[in-house]
Amino acid sequence: MTYEPKPLPPDIGFDTVSILKKLGDARDALAELRGVCSSIPNQGILISTLSLQEAKDSSAIENIITTHDDLYRSDSVANLFVSPAAKEVHSYAEALRSGFSMVKEKGLLTNRQILEMQAILEQNGAGFRKIPGTVLKNDLTGEVVYEPPQDGGKVLTLMTDLERFINDDSVCDWHPLIKMAVIHHQFESIHPFHDGNGRTGRIINILYLVKQGLLHTPVLYLSRYINRNKNEYYRLLQAVRDHGAWQEWVLYILTGVEQTAKQTSRLIEGMRDLMKSYKHKLREERPKIYSQDLLNVVFSHPYSKIEFLVRELGINRITATRYLDELESIGLMQKLKIGRSSYYINTQLFDLLANAHDM
Repeated sequence: MTYEPKPLPPDIGFDTVSILKKLGDARDALAELRGVCSSIPNQGILISTLSLQEAKDSSAIENIITTHDDLYRSDSVANLFVSPAAKEVHSYAEALRSGFSMVKEKGLLTNRQILEMQAILEQNGAGFRKIPGTVLKNDLTGEVVYEPPQDGGKVLTLMTDLERFINDDSVCDWHPLIKMAVIHHQFESIHPFHDGNGRTGRIINILYLVKQGLLHTPVLYLSRYINRNKNEYYRLLQAVRDHGAWQEWVLYILTGVEQTAKQTSRLIEGMRDLMKSYKHKLREERPKIYSQDLLNVVFSHPYSKIEFLVRELGINRITATRYLDELESIGLMQKLKIGRSSYYINTQLFDLLANAHDM
């Protein structure tokens, strides 16, 4: 039987013992993460660093592979990228940050915002699908595993219904984490775009939690969990379509939220402790150049450049160079010449982020 997405919510209950227990665990882990985030003095640091981490892992699910090194050597503000893959990952992070700003401003997550995010992600304005022919295939066998709605009018109708479900809390009384799982499945089943559906859908996950107040900053690292359990992710997406296996799907997502929130809490605690140690050493050994703003810059960019300090601190190149050289002289940064550019690497932060999956 061919699966067709229907208006939400599906006629199913999620009050089983296993789901309620896992929901409690996921909710507690998210609350802890929200508290840990507030311990970082500048939330922009988390958005800068962790949005790139999320972008890297979400893109890897779609086989867009880059390295931390290429990511941090790239400069999205100056539109300078080391590789095409690094550019795509930076576009994802930009789409996430743009969506976050819109959700914080409007308190809503609308189709217009989703279209804007996808346009940033894919660097085009193609909009929702209007032409039939899109199918989802098994990468290994080429077999068609799912055919999403083909008619452009149907796509728009379903996305309008999804928008209502996202923003109208009176539609049903499910916990937002359960609603997020259902929203993600519905979005991926509508498959409204020609490209970028998976990545856009994972951005929606994070922003929905922000909209509902479960997170204040978009730092939940869900794509890493999905990437490590990718076969199960695709199997369960299809199992809902084939067998109505909503319970399994929701448990998978709740488990991902719980594990990811705990990992991200440990990562942010590591960043916080590292910032404190840098702050202490800088104040003690180079008090004349110490400022919280300088610390914020070198923790927002694992690879710092003179241009970053000039741009973000409003200082001249001579002063920026002196600051970075002073940081290197006391062992807080490592200077590295790559091509014509000089990078000052916050090696301890880089190692922390690169090894986050082991936490």
